[in-house]
Amino acid sequence: MEIGQKVKVFRLRDRVSPGIASKLGKVGVIKDFKMTDGSGVGVIVQFDDNSATWFFEDELKASE
Repeated sequence: MEIGQKVKVFRLRDRVSPGIASKLGKVGVIKDFKMTDGSGVGVIVQFDDNSATWFFEDELKASE
């Protein structure tokens, strides 16, 4: 995964707010990376509505 790549949210690991849950199935663009609690790297994804949030890499799939 790299900055500028399009990705699709295909699953959510944990319970999340309704705003984040609404991103399930949506496509966005990777804007940056984020260190998580020491167990990995998060990916900051920006969507068409200009909202952005982070996901674990295993919650995302490359999209075209």
